[in-house]
Amino acid sequence: MKTLTEIKSGELSSARRDFIKKSGAVAAMSLFGVAFFTGCSSDDPDPGNGNNNPPATGSGITVTNSTVTVNLDVATALATAGGWALVIEAKVLIVNLGNNTFSALTSVCTHSQCDRNWTFGSNVFTCTCHGSRFSTEGAVLTGPAIQPLRTYDTNLNNRTLTVNLS
Repeated sequence: MKTLTEIKSGELSSARRDFIKKSGAVAAMSLFGVAFFTGCSSDDPDPGNGNNNPPATGSGITVTNSTVTVNLDVATALATAGGWALVIEAKVLIVNLGNNTFSALTSVCTHSQCDRNWTFGSNVFTCTCHGSRFSTEGAVLTGPAIQPLRTYDTNLNNRTLTVNLS
């Protein structure tokens, strides 16, 4: 079993999400114009390493061939409702939906296979490569993606979350 050292996770308060949504979008659109954000090409280079999401320290997440195991006492970003993580090594997004319920989805976007550039807010995952938005169940909310994200089974046993990748 290998201990994962590279994950990304984060939490934003409702007030912070609202502020970013309202002010950031307006400022960016007025500066660059809408066409800058809606342009899309299948030959885009690798869009980056996803540094928009803060790395977790002392991750508490381990990855084997077909399983991701999360110690919620260590992976504190996932321990509370609304917390989420991008596990790069396993190409999986995990979100705490509250009431001991979790969702796990592939992080490989069905539009252009970007797998590292994700944000999460208001129960929506956004692939920042081209702006596709997905529900916590993987359904496409807005394109350009037209296919849903693959979902994975999760199991919570005390403070250990297991994601079955097979």
